[in-house]
Amino acid sequence: MRRRSMLAGVVSTVGGMVVTGAGTAGAAAPPGLRDYRLVNLAHVNDPDRTNVYPGDPEFTATTVATVPEDGFYLQYVRQGEHTGTHWGAPAHFNEDQPHADELDVEDLFLPAVKIDVRERAARDADYAVGVRDLQRWEREHGRIPDEAAIVLWTGWEDRWGTPAFYNFDQAGQMHQPGFSLEAARWLVRTGRLGRRGALGTDTFSVEPAVDTSYSVSKLLYREHRISLEILANLAKLPATGAHILVGGTVNRRGSGSPASIYAFVPKR
Repeated sequence: MRRRSMLAGVVSTVGGMVVTGAGTAGAAAPPGLRDYRLVNLAHVNDPDRTNVYPGDPEFTATTVATVPEDGFYLQYVRQGEHTGTHWGAPAHFNEDQPHADELDVEDLFLPAVKIDVRERAARDADYAVGVRDLQRWEREHGRIPDEAAIVLWTGWEDRWGTPAFYNFDQAGQMHQPGFSLEAARWLVRTGRLGRRGALGTDTFSVEPAVDTSYSVSKLLYREHRISLEILANLAKLPATGAHILVGGTVNRRGSGSPASIYAFVPKR
């Protein structure tokens, strides 16, 4: 199914849900969505648990109104644009690339593949996924679709909310796995990222944490692609066949956004 056609179908069926469901209790799922189950790929942001990238603003949520005192409940939330599960826009590292509010809607709806590198990441926290890893995946699952979100499942999501997510050594260096620059270049050169696409991960960033130059992120953003970071529930994302829809607040000249990211997973 072509991504443009599926996006139009999702939009129309969601619109149909609003019209059909108005005033109707227990309405059946509209045609088109019945063949998919929705999977949440985002962590819940919690001031007591959310790991914040070193140097980024602290995440806080302060209650400013309560039902007993004010008649309604409201929190005042302070956070950076890359807090918790989030997506990064090309302008994050490049002044001449689009900000969050300058992207097309189709940049945020992509076919998805998942590459499971948990065993390698468990043996080597600095593991850099290479071209051979991607080619090995394709021999088993077929060619990576054009304009796809290519998601690494490193197992880091299980560390979320704990100091182990950072994985600092005694010198203060963080250790997390990611894509190698060679692999990112191969994905761009061979067209697998297409005119639009994304690299995704359950860690802080798409390159290994020891790459403090952010080489993969910079390449990705220069190519007008986005990143999807600190993903959750990747066990429920199949290796291929799903589509990812990226949400979140779109700020004027935003570098990205804390996100609600959902996978449309075909029912088998």
